[in-house]
Amino acid sequence: MPSTRFLVNRFFNTLIVILGVATATFYLARITGDPVDQLLPMEATREAREALRHQLGLDVPIALQYTNFLKDIGTGEFGTSIRYREPALRMYLDRLPATVELVVAAVIVSVFVGVLLGMLAALHHKGPIDHIVSWIALVGQAVPGFYLGLMLILVLSLQFGLLPTGGRGTWQQLIMPTLVLSGNYIALFARMTRSSFLDTAKLDFVRTARAKGLGPRAVNVKHVLRSALIPIVTLVGLQIGGLFSGAVVAETVFTWPGIGRLAVDAIFARDFPVVQTVVILSATIFVLVNLVVDLLYVVVDPRISYA
Repeated sequence: MPSTRFLVNRFFNTLIVILGVATATFYLARITGDPVDQLLPMEATREAREALRHQLGLDVPIALQYTNFLKDIGTGEFGTSIRYREPALRMYLDRLPATVELVVAAVIVSVFVGVLLGMLAALHHKGPIDHIVSWIALVGQAVPGFYLGLMLILVLSLQFGLLPTGGRGTWQQLIMPTLVLSGNYIALFARMTRSSFLDTAKLDFVRTARAKGLGPRAVNVKHVLRSALIPIVTLVGLQIGGLFSGAVVAETVFTWPGIGRLAVDAIFARDFPVVQTVVILSATIFVLVNLVVDLLYVVVDPRISYA
């Protein structure tokens, strides 16, 4: 089990990371321009612009805005959407289930298919299956997500009418966004599994297991695969952030109502509170997931200890 010192250190490291993300997001969001330009027509008077800036709290010095921003985060307040005049936190929480649904589906598909392909390639090392899996992995990592999404819409939706072009609500609408989001990671997990499986199969404890008379299935699953999964678990944790950011493309292409699409709309509208809420809370989820992955090491490999 992890020691108290380990958990305390990780807690303070998490606070530092979130503070850094919050600070960078605050200043970078304001570089994009003045949201008043998006809310008022071009012929609006200067007095109207100044009145709206005062209403939004944008007429005070940037340092004071930043201080108020940190105070709000400390009390759990993320401000009100400039565009929709709704609490930014509520907007984020309303969209979060859709993104979590998409990310979880992509993780399951990526890990299951990627590990299976990697095992098949390793068990048939330098054979036809190995070459086919390597080719699939190469294509999977080379094809951009937005291009794959458009091709899936053209072929599966418009050409054959098998799946809806977008939206959320049925399992059919989940298929294409999941394929787009998981395509690159299937290739990544397949290559990592193949490499880790082949390296683990050469270790002494595996040869000992074979010498004891264990069958190929028992050796490959109980000994080789379990040890080979350690870097895979690490990779899953590290790629959670990539999945959330990759969801922006999938949600935009397939009009999936998640936080990725919410972030894109907020950026174009210069809706600072919504942008800040999406980035900060997504970063928090990413850090917490990586902490859980660190704790799972102990389950996957009892030899690892954080004491």
